[in-house]
Amino acid sequence: MAEISYRLTEIFNAIPTCEVFADIGCDHGYITQKMLQTGKCKKAIFSDISAKCLQKASELLKDYVEKNLAKGVVSNGFEKIEFCTCALIAGMGGEEIIEVLKKAKSLPYSLVLQPMKNCEKVRKTLIELGYKILKDYTFNEGKRFYDLIFCEKGEDSLTQEEIEFGRTNLTEKTLPFVNKIKLKINQYKKVIAEEKITNETKEKMLLEIERLEKYV
Repeated sequence: MAEISYRLTEIFNAIPTCEVFADIGCDHGYITQKMLQTGKCKKAIFSDISAKCLQKASELLKDYVEKNLAKGVVSNGFEKIEFCTCALIAGMGGEEIIEVLKKAKSLPYSLVLQPMKNCEKVRKTLIELGYKILKDYTFNEGKRFYDLIFCEKGEDSLTQEEIEFGRTNLTEKTLPFVNKIKLKINQYKKVIAEEKITNETKEKMLLEIERLEKYV
């Protein structure tokens, strides 16, 4: 089994055992390969909007395709995904993920999402689409922070805090989450120290620092 990055390992660990796994925008196909190798799914579909990009994953997963355990499709989101019980969408912007979800004719029972930005919008959309968020936390690989959301179909509601920060981060105060907040606070302090801002902006930043400090 090929070694995969810490980020991909974190994503893989968040994916539940499932019947049919779909990797939307699969890149090299490493997570699909690991899902099949470990028996975490019985069958897998890997997709990309670009035939050229899909080719990399097709080569990696050739043996599984030949055994009818995996299938590669050129697809814009879920457009050509006939059926899956769990889907992963990772490495896309939040608004792009939202577009993929809203355009889908049908969505799987569970989703694992790793938006690169606009996580707040993704969380709101998941509730609107009838999903219950079971895990929503920050992790880091080196100096880069990521948010990871795992949800299943069901009724849910989020507080404004949960929309902004992620439910698991608030209940568990994970170290990566705390470090991310500290980094944001230090960025504000650095701007204030440079004294190149208006008093109004400075006051807003000081209030934001005060607000964020309660999370660390």
